[in-house]
Amino acid sequence: MPLVAGVDSSTQSTKVEIRDVDTGEVVGVGRAPHPATEPPRSEQDPRAWWEALAVAFAACGAARSDVAAISVAGQQHGLVVLGDDGAPLRPAKLWNDTESAPEAAALVDRLGAAAWAEACGSVPVASFTITKLAWVANHEPELVARVARVMLPHDYLTWRLTGAHVTDRGDASGGGWYDSDAARYRADLLALVGGRDDWPALLP
Repeated sequence: MPLVAGVDSSTQSTKVEIRDVDTGEVVGVGRAPHPATEPPRSEQDPRAWWEALAVAFAACGAARSDVAAISVAGQQHGLVVLGDDGAPLRPAKLWNDTESAPEAAALVDRLGAAAWAEACGSVPVASFTITKLAWVANHEPELVARVARVMLPHDYLTWRLTGAHVTDRGDASGGGWYDSDAARYRADLLALVGGRDDWPALLP
C-alpha cells in the first residue's frame, strides 16, 4: 500500500498526517508545537520548524518508514533569509509581524496602490514578504550583503527535505514581487526594497 504524508507547518505547530493512497485510510498522525510569538514582533527560528517536523513524523509511528511522497504546506508571507552555508541569518519574520508597516506604506507611496495592484494583484501591507525584506534592508543593512537565499516558510522545509530551492505560485503571489499573469518575478518591484540589486537571483 503506497503511503503519502501531508505536512502543515502553521504559526503554532507542525502537523503530519500519513494516508494510504488507495483507501484514504489515516495510518499515522503527529503534531509538534512551534515557539510562541508575540506581535508586533513575531519571529521564529526556521530550524525550530525542522525540529518540529522531525518530532511530528516520529509521532506517526512505523508508518513513517514507508512514506513514498510528502506534500508540504505552511504559513504564508513569512521571510526566511539564508547565508551561503544554508543557515538562517536571522529569525524568520512571520506573516503577523507588523514591524514592517512603515516599509509597506513607503512602498505603496512610491508606486501607488493602483500600480501595485496591476503589477502583482495586491497592494502591500505589513503581512507581505516584500515589506519584511524592505524592513531587513532598512534596519539590518550589515546582514543584507550576506543573504544567499530568500524564501518563505514552507519553501524552507521543502529545501531541507530535498535540497531544492523552489516555491509555488501560491506562495510567490503573496510575496509582493510576483506577476501571476506573466508568471515571473518583477525585478522593478524588488528594486524598491533597496539594499542590493540582485534580489530576483536569490529567490526560488
